[in-house]
Amino acid sequence: MRLVFMGTPDFAVPSLRALVSAGHEVVGVFTQPDRPAGRGKNLKSSPVKVAAEELGVPIFQPEKIKTPEGIQLLRVLAPDSIIVVAYGQILSQEILQLPSRGCINVHASLLPAYRGAAPIHWAVIRGETRTGVTTMLMDNGLDTGDMLLKQEVLISNEATTGEIHDELASLGAKLLIDTLNELEMGRLVATPQTGTTNYAPLLKREHERLDWSQRAMELHHQIRGLNPWPGAFTTFQGENLKIWQSAPLLQDQNSVTEVFPKVGKAAPGQILQVLEDSLLVQTGDGVLQILEVQLAGKRAMSARDFFNGRHGQVGEKLE
Repeated sequence: MRLVFMGTPDFAVPSLRALVSAGHEVVGVFTQPDRPAGRGKNLKSSPVKVAAEELGVPIFQPEKIKTPEGIQLLRVLAPDSIIVVAYGQILSQEILQLPSRGCINVHASLLPAYRGAAPIHWAVIRGETRTGVTTMLMDNGLDTGDMLLKQEVLISNEATTGEIHDELASLGAKLLIDTLNELEMGRLVATPQTGTTNYAPLLKREHERLDWSQRAMELHHQIRGLNPWPGAFTTFQGENLKIWQSAPLLQDQNSVTEVFPKVGKAAPGQILQVLEDSLLVQTGDGVLQILEVQLAGKRAMSARDFFNGRHGQVGEKLE
């Protein structure tokens, strides 16, 4: 099939590679323009651009795809379908109607759940036990198009967003190839989305801060849901501290004061005990075991090593 591919981040790379490996004619790859990155603010290519250069396919980086010039370029390329995987730009109705087989999107959730920009993060943050990938025919709504194929994966209670991301990126590539094969053979019928919907918005700084009045399990979900990016944080001794790994200990307040009598009635965020490689911290409901932390500009380390290095005392608080 003659295809145009639109994508930008790491998540999209396996899908691009799969299209080329499957023998589809990728006549153009559209990705976001190079952006300044790092301390030197040098221009950096997107992961999709790097992969496209390696694969030897034509690359286009318009600042906006919806301009007359962008639309004319797509007309010249004349794709049977446009494949969109986390491109980062909204397609106009004119573009959506341009290819004969429509525009196909690979979305990292089991639609209609978790429409929006950060479906993997929010599925983990909210403690979901399953997620998946959906291919769909795009319309002018936000991830509202008719579904083509869908496949589910389980989320363990220890899995991070990074781990689920990699699993879904690989799964999405396979599901995309299956979708195109089924479409070419005329065996696929698009299904309208029905049922409960929710939204996965872009992450903001407010989503990253830990609120110790929450339940231990909710904090644990937040920590793994923000790993490896952007990271959940708290403050200790006046400095921001990222927390990368944790484990919930389901104890209520009464049992906590029995186990840690020297602390008395612990407040949320209070450090209860230092273990061999971790810290135990009181939450609004239960105890959270903090395993790995990182100060800005420093390497990640065990919570105990950090605590000892700062001459921390049991009873101090994370804020």
